Amino acid sequence: MHFVRALITNHPLANIAFVVVILMGLIAYSRMPREQDPEINFNWVNIITVLPGASAEDVEKRVTNPLEDAVRKVQDIKFVISSSREGLSNILIRFRDIPVRIFDKRVNDLRREIQNKANAELPVETEDPEILEITTSNGFPTAMVMLTGQANDEHLRSAARTIKDDLEQIPGVDSVLALGFQDPELLVEFDPSALAARGLTAVDLAGGLQGWFRDVFAGKVNTPEGEWLVRVSGTTADPELLAGFYLQPPGATDARTALDAIAKVRRGRDDPLQLAAMNGQPGVMLSVTKISYTNTLELVGRIRDYLERKNAVLAGSGLELHLTD
Repeated sequence: MHFVRALITNHPLANIAFVVVILMGLIAYSRMPREQDPEINFNWVNIITVLPGASAEDVEKRVTNPLEDAVRKVQDIKFVISSSREGLSNILIRFRDIPVRIFDKRVNDLRREIQNKANAELPVETEDPEILEITTSNGFPTAMVMLTGQANDEHLRSAARTIKDDLEQIPGVDSVLALGFQDPELLVEFDPSALAARGLTAVDLAGGLQGWFRDVFAGKVNTPEGEWLVRVSGTTADPELLAGFYLQPPGATDARTALDAIAKVRRGRDDPLQLAAMNGQPGVMLSVTKISYTNTLELVGRIRDYLERKNAVLAGSGLELHLTD
């Protein structure tokens, strides 16, 4: 009643101004962007470096320690935590609570120091260090997509690769990580006694196979037709061709041993670090992270629309997509 009495006694212009303010507030609220997970930067940076086939001790000595030396050259670091395990170096850096502009500068300094150290000291087999700023966008998945099938076979894996590529093309998606995915590999199962009988060691075998899969730029050749670039490609992953590969014992000039005489070569799958299943069906989990400052609600809506369209295509194939989170 007091509110109605105030409206009656107020000047008409005051009532009009009151209504206008209420309407503008409602319009502004309806247009205000809503975010399920607002962007927060924790001033954490993670450096991940892969050295395939190296032991934890080798990773620490040849990768982690040199990279830590590079990290010490960067200012405003609060503390550093590192871990080394087989084939993988992980360095977690916590910067001090500094302004965003200064933090961005320090991250650029860190990238430069890490790149210089990687080019100068890390083994040639080392993959390029991956430097990741940990925020609410990339530190936590925005959506979890599950692809299930009747069997853990190539049909499931092929579809998972295609769907992963499709999800990465959706606007606002930063990356998609596949969990429970078994990558193809070539297995070389050698006989140690047969290897020793021919004057060879496991190191000789590993070095020879490494040379087989290595691409080499061999320079240029001048011909009457012009200048040609020469490149030796050794990436053939055919088990039958690899079985015919010859090894030569150190110091021997005329002794050669075919790989199939000392080892069996076959196709296989690597052991997954995680296994994914849903309602008893094998599957592949796709973890989707967003680009910074992308609206989570809108992105999840686009992902849901894609899953609906894709499930219509997959109908009858034994495969199905689920948005689990």
